[in-house]
Amino acid sequence: MKILTVIGARPQIIKASALSRAIKNHYNDKIEEVIVHTGQHYDEMMSEVFFSQLQIPEPKYNLNIGSGSHGTQTAKMIEGLEQIILKESPDGVVTYGDTNSTLAAAVAASKIQVPIIHIEAGLRSFDKTMPEEINRILADNVSTLLFTPTKAGYNNLLKEGFSAEIQSHPNFNTPNIYHCGDIMLDNTVYFRDIAINNNEYHKRFGNNFILCTIHRNTNTDNKEKLSDIFISLLEIAENQRIILPLHPRTKKMIPQMLSSDLLSAVGSNKNIEIIDPVGYLEMIYLESESSLVITDSGGVQKEAYFLGKPCIILRPQTEWVEIVETKAAIIADTDKEKIINAYKTLSETQMRQTIKENSKKNSLFGDGKAAEFICKTILDTLS
Repeated sequence: MKILTVIGARPQIIKASALSRAIKNHYNDKIEEVIVHTGQHYDEMMSEVFFSQLQIPEPKYNLNIGSGSHGTQTAKMIEGLEQIILKESPDGVVTYGDTNSTLAAAVAASKIQVPIIHIEAGLRSFDKTMPEEINRILADNVSTLLFTPTKAGYNNLLKEGFSAEIQSHPNFNTPNIYHCGDIMLDNTVYFRDIAINNNEYHKRFGNNFILCTIHRNTNTDNKEKLSDIFISLLEIAENQRIILPLHPRTKKMIPQMLSSDLLSAVGSNKNIEIIDPVGYLEMIYLESESSLVITDSGGVQKEAYFLGKPCIILRPQTEWVEIVETKAAIIADTDKEKIINAYKTLSETQMRQTIKENSKKNSLFGDGKAAEFICKTILDTLS
């Protein structure tokens, strides 16, 4: 069986590594995987380094799309992917998450009736002003196999009219949905010890710091929101060191969005360490050794939970509602008062210990073997 895996952004590369590893270790004689990189993330630290660290096979194709408006970027991807799908004639096209690469793959494959395998299906923020929400809804509705990482995602699909009945030969009109656990947990389980035992990372980063990531355009491209985030970080930095790997978009927007006084205050604060983007293993180390995570990234929210770290979410909502419901994370958006209050709450020793213990006991995101389940299901239903 041949599957075509479409990736384009950092989180998708991470997720794809788990599937590639499962194929290599358990299904090498049954599944041929062809990887296509759309080039949506074209910065080396946002893309290429992940292939080497995560031991992913080199992509057979790279569309080198780069940046652009949503419409322009997606249209170029659809055109390029359609040609590759026709050339390769795969038995299925694998898509991950909710990026423009996911949407483009779903549109291109569905138009020529190639089954779509959507991993991380069913997630909803219930906010259609988010481009990601549009992408994930549309991808789900043209997929043949939908794999949800959480029970909430599975229930979302049921509420939208998907059937729980498993078909022996699913298709576009009668798809199958599965609650399989989170493929990102597979990687965290596999790579955590490698990361935390790296002496180079210990020397470079140390421990007992707050990890912060900011990349979502609703934050980076809004002067008030981005300013409020950094004002909050300055207050938190009075008590604790903060490490901030700077996303290329954030790096570009900071000089435009922050006042000269705020920019100067951030730049001169010795407790705020702004560093270049890091690879996957470095990120796992930073998450593992941090005392708290502040982020607007969905993937980082989950990894923080996997590793038992409290998390402040710099968004008005999250598709990972289970994390908030278990009180391992607090939604603060960019409200200064909420961010500071969340920091105070989640910094309490007893709270941090409870979150750590609960993450070990709770199987909200599966058993770390989602990729094996997905491979077996693809073989059983599409062959």
